[in-house]
Amino acid sequence: MGQHTQLRELICRLAKSMFDRGLTSGSSGNISVRLADGGVLVTPTGTSFGHLDPAGLSLLDAEGRLIDGDPPTKEMALHTAFYDTRSTAGAVVHLHSCHAVALSMLPDCDADNFLPPMTPYAVMKLGKVRLLPFFLPGDPAMGKAVRGLAGRRSAVMLANHGPVVAGKDVEAACNAIEELEDTARLALMTRGMNPQILDMAQVREVIDRFDVEWDE
Repeated sequence: MGQHTQLRELICRLAKSMFDRGLTSGSSGNISVRLADGGVLVTPTGTSFGHLDPAGLSLLDAEGRLIDGDPPTKEMALHTAFYDTRSTAGAVVHLHSCHAVALSMLPDCDADNFLPPMTPYAVMKLGKVRLLPFFLPGDPAMGKAVRGLAGRRSAVMLANHGPVVAGKDVEAACNAIEELEDTARLALMTRGMNPQILDMAQVREVIDRFDVEWDE
């Protein structure tokens, strides 16, 4: 299997868990992890999260050149944009999760703060989520849009496409993106019911208590 055996197996195990639970389907979604030498280990293009081969993961050097494995995801511009602008980013996950995509299509979304504060956990794990406009899949402009945030957000939502989340490591990134999808699902389930979401004072308590990065 080559270098980083345990990390390769962890990426594939987490990906399969998300696939098995319907968080992303077909050959959609991608995961990357930044390595100590500046390189990146990433899921290959055109592969299913349900059937990843640890030995086939793409290993890129610090300059982005493929040095081992299959060709990487076509969404590498998204991943490198987070790594280049957020020093704390150790992993990036992108899904085509259904409820988040559905919420992104609704006309009254707040682009600066896409997720309503339904629970404290989305605030804790994601901070504010920026809704970005629609881009064609693989368009490098997606990476440019993330760079335009100058590292102020750990999560973005690509309209009509899917969420992208950076975390300190791959498990943290996966947990956070699952929280994003669950919050979007709650927002859709309670839509039109006038749900009692957290008010700004409660959000501020969460931010202060758990030292949340919150871009004002």
